Amino acid sequence: MLRFAEEVLLLLLDEERGDITTRISTHTLNVVLSGAVLMDLALEGHIDTDPRQLVVTDPTPTGDSLLDFALNDMMLDTEIHDAGYWIRYFARQGNAIRRRVLRRLVKRNVLESETEGRILLSRLVSLSRRYPMADGSWVEEVRLRIMRILFSDEIPDPRDVAIICLADSCNLFEIILNPTDLYNLRDRIDLVNKMDLIGRSVSTSLRKETSVRGA
Repeated sequence: MLRFAEEVLLLLLDEERGDITTRISTHTLNVVLSGAVLMDLALEGHIDTDPRQLVVTDPTPTGDSLLDFALNDMMLDTEIHDAGYWIRYFARQGNAIRRRVLRRLVKRNVLESETEGRILLSRLVSLSRRYPMADGSWVEEVRLRIMRILFSDEIPDPRDVAIICLADSCNLFEIILNPTDLYNLRDRIDLVNKMDLIGRSVSTSLRKETSVRGA
């Protein structure tokens, strides 16, 4: 299984440039990576959120360093904060999260890092449109999976609901869809958003944070 932060970067990969698309600001990228970490923790039952506060409900480490550093920081803070506070807090570490995620994807042979610094989908992923997992299984490519869900009446599973809500809350569909498709799919995206029960407060806070600087 890939984490949401990993899938977000894969969604935003510009293979012609060999880097993350320039159509997203650094601020928005940092915010969406921060929200992605929180979304994984929420979906796995480690945190719970409402409009007023975010609380740690299960302090047990996940065993994934990408999530556990965030869980640990929230555990050590004795003050009560809402989801927006923690999105801003981890967004300040967005560059470090991005580097960590890219290293993981290269290590898993999902991405390849060229000597001149370009980052591309590995040849295996480019041909199969699937990602290899550590246990030997394969996962359908995130962009292909999301498009299949949006262009059909298929009922998405909770993780697919979450990644679609995460992408929409940070306006990523304006980047990865052309204007006509975005217009035609708006009702479908809104319908999927209504299915999000676990990460709704995180998504709401993400919308506020990305709009603060017009990102």
